[in-house]
Amino acid sequence: MISPAEADALIGQHLTCLPTVSLPLLQCAGAVLREDIHAERDQPPFDRVAMDGIALASAAADRGERCFTIEATQAAGDAPLALASAQGCIEVMTGTALPEGCDSVVPIEQIVVENGLATLRAGVDVQPGQNVHRRGADTHQGTRLLTVGMRLGPPQIAVAAAAGKARVQVASQPMLAVISTGNELIEPGEPILAHQVRRSNAYSIAAALQLHGYQRIATEHIRDDASQLQARLKFHLETHDVLVLSGGVSMGRLDLVPEVLAALGVRRVFHKVAQRPGKPLWFGMAPSGAAVFALPGNPVSTAVCVSRYVLPALAAAQGQNGAPQEWITLGESYTVTPALTHFLPVRLVTDQRGWCQAMPRPTHGSGDFTSLATTDGFVELPPGPQTLPAGAVVRLYRW
Repeated sequence: MISPAEADALIGQHLTCLPTVSLPLLQCAGAVLREDIHAERDQPPFDRVAMDGIALASAAADRGERCFTIEATQAAGDAPLALASAQGCIEVMTGTALPEGCDSVVPIEQIVVENGLATLRAGVDVQPGQNVHRRGADTHQGTRLLTVGMRLGPPQIAVAAAAGKARVQVASQPMLAVISTGNELIEPGEPILAHQVRRSNAYSIAAALQLHGYQRIATEHIRDDASQLQARLKFHLETHDVLVLSGGVSMGRLDLVPEVLAALGVRRVFHKVAQRPGKPLWFGMAPSGAAVFALPGNPVSTAVCVSRYVLPALAAAQGQNGAPQEWITLGESYTVTPALTHFLPVRLVTDQRGWCQAMPRPTHGSGDFTSLATTDGFVELPPGPQTLPAGAVVRLYRW
């Protein structure tokens, strides 16, 4: 068996980089950037009024002027006006360009407007540049704002829009096939017998993929039949970039997935990782270039392997910059018995000091998926036998 770290390395060596596509900006949320984006203009592109109020020449206030004639009104989007008189002012709205001849903005709550005059309230001081967001204060034209490998969330989308990008070069969405195997599985909503179980793993895997921005997902249930498995897996290997299978990879007589994949020419990279849960994890590459993750069928094992291996691998295939590792302290001591890396479900709890800790929520086995409903993810604990004390720092993976 190999270690989880060795599994990471082997997956990274074999997964191929997805192609680049050009998409309209509205379709890029969650995508991984494949081009650098530079500032189209200085930002802000002009001296920008930062508050509703009046724009004036501060020198007049320095000379003792307290009352100013309102010469005009300038809204956001209007071409900048010019101040006609040092004793005048221009009513301005937030976001507009600073009128010519003005160098200061007095907020509306600091003035009294009456009969076309704006009078400064008692104690109001006027300084040059106040409430003015100077041109280029944020960034200058040509500055690199976004870099290759960034995942585009709301701030990055806003930056790209402000840079004038109607379309963006991003990594293409992989074609994903989520396949569950087993004669015992029955779809939700269908009649079920006492000895059967619901098909839940495929829905869990698809949900994890969708929450991480993946949309091109096909699902299928295949019975434990070698000929049916071979026909359907052949189809998916030819039409998808990544297959995520659940079930059929252990040591039972009907665990047919490894031999069927071998018959289809899929090269096994590794089978079995020194971990609990999820020890029978299988990974291989098809002649078509499709990657195959064959996960154990027990629901906890499936959920853990998706978050621990599949999601990071897909992010790397899209060219995403390595996400920072997340670490946390254990809220309680926990004993690891077997000499295997242990993945422990946890609930995150923040105390009144603002400290977040991972509280162990062990399941009753790798089939106890109902216990996961009250957890936020899992932590990775080193092999036993050993007891990790409360306060031990461990790696966190969120669902």
